[in-house]
Amino acid sequence: MKVYFISGLGADCRIFSHIRLPAGFEKVDLNWIPPKKDESLSDYSKRMGEKINAAEKFALVGLSMGGMVALEIAERYSPAATILVSSISSSSQLPRRYRVLNALKLHLLLPVAVIKSATILKRLFTVETKEDKSLLRKIIRDMNPAFVKWGLKAILQWNYTSTPTALWHIHGAKDEILPIKFTKPTHTIPEGSHMLILTNAKEVNEILAEVLGSVK
Repeated sequence: MKVYFISGLGADCRIFSHIRLPAGFEKVDLNWIPPKKDESLSDYSKRMGEKINAAEKFALVGLSMGGMVALEIAERYSPAATILVSSISSSSQLPRRYRVLNALKLHLLLPVAVIKSATILKRLFTVETKEDKSLLRKIIRDMNPAFVKWGLKAILQWNYTSTPTALWHIHGAKDEILPIKFTKPTHTIPEGSHMLILTNAKEVNEILAEVLGSVK
């Protein structure tokens, strides 16, 4: 079975470098595509979903913003499993501070260079190994400024309240970007931060094996 992976905002498939799937499953990276001007996250996700072969059984794994996209795709294609990692399962779970940011339109005034610098300072101290820090530096360096600005606006304006039937959610108890208190995960990693896909890959791989094994 193919398992399609969608990364977070500003990241790419390299963020899943520690992921290992059990035998019988094929990891497929669903890479970002250029957004259209003022395109909603829902409409964007519809175009992303066109890259999936829905004629065969498949699963989705979405990280952070990728989880939101995975939910939208699941609405249209009914995967065997939709697995969120460090994400939210409803727009109502977005922390209030972000909704205020959207209401005041402050995100439109924030230069991407500042966002990237803040991201580097924040994220590099949430991973443990030099290799992971180096990887994050490269990913952040390669961020597409236009995509980041569009993505921030799309997330803040996202409106989603449905729930796929086959949904699992992995979240870190110490997630500082999307705090666990606003979410309803099926699996909690006690020491996990927003970067648990790197720092807690062993636990994530075990959960993925469990979930995928149950729907194969």
